[in-house]
Amino acid sequence: MAGSNLAGRTAPAALVTGSDSGIGRAVAVALAARGMDVGITWHTDEEGAEKTAAEVRSHGRRAVVARLDLTRLPDAADVIDDLAERLGRVDVLVNNAGTGTATPFLDITHDTFRDVLDVDLTGPFLCSQRAARRMIAQGDGGRIVNITSVHEHQPRVGAAPYCAAKGGLGLLTQVMALELAEHGITVNAVAPGEIATPMTGQEDEDVSRASRPGVPLGRPGDAREVAAVVAFLAGEEASYVTGASWAVDGGMLRMGPMAGSHLHDNGWRRP
Repeated sequence: MAGSNLAGRTAPAALVTGSDSGIGRAVAVALAARGMDVGITWHTDEEGAEKTAAEVRSHGRRAVVARLDLTRLPDAADVIDDLAERLGRVDVLVNNAGTGTATPFLDITHDTFRDVLDVDLTGPFLCSQRAARRMIAQGDGGRIVNITSVHEHQPRVGAAPYCAAKGGLGLLTQVMALELAEHGITVNAVAPGEIATPMTGQEDEDVSRASRPGVPLGRPGDAREVAAVVAFLAGEEASYVTGASWAVDGGMLRMGPMAGSHLHDNGWRRP
């Protein structure tokens, strides 16, 4: 398994999709700090991916970079095999690449719906197949971590395809956990709430200075707080953890019933 390789002669290798910024970059760096070589993918920000690679190398680990476009399926999943070949193995896969939309249900086009599902659900399915087959061939287990969202568990107005994809990825995680357990591969989900990243328009924000009254901890999260949970699940300490979804949301999901009694206008009805 991934954790046992840390003590071996060959450095374990992690592949992190969408690691050119935000949560993906934080995860790549956290895994490098734990002694893993890292495969990095990008879609539109090659410069960002190279910055991630530089941070990985600053920890004394190898970094390889490749472009991944999950709207071009199934061929896009070839990148997993390419990165694994360049690193010599794959012990950890983190399916982080994602996209979304803020569009009312009645206005969403078929193309938009399909693209979001391809990137957020079908892409992780195909990438996980490629990585799992290699882990099984290696014979010493592995770790797969799917980055979902609090919207794996709760809906959001204007995000129909995103919620459908993240909910599907959550259940896919559970099926994978059952089927891959016999091979020593654990599969878990990490479900972030509002995190200060480019996707939420808050990159490099000092989260301690941002106010979020509706979140019990009172602020958005930092990408490194998500990465810390992913690193735990990718490591030896989590060897008996599989099929779980770990919310990293400052308590956001616990606020469901509270919102009904504390919202005082209809602003929530619009994306």
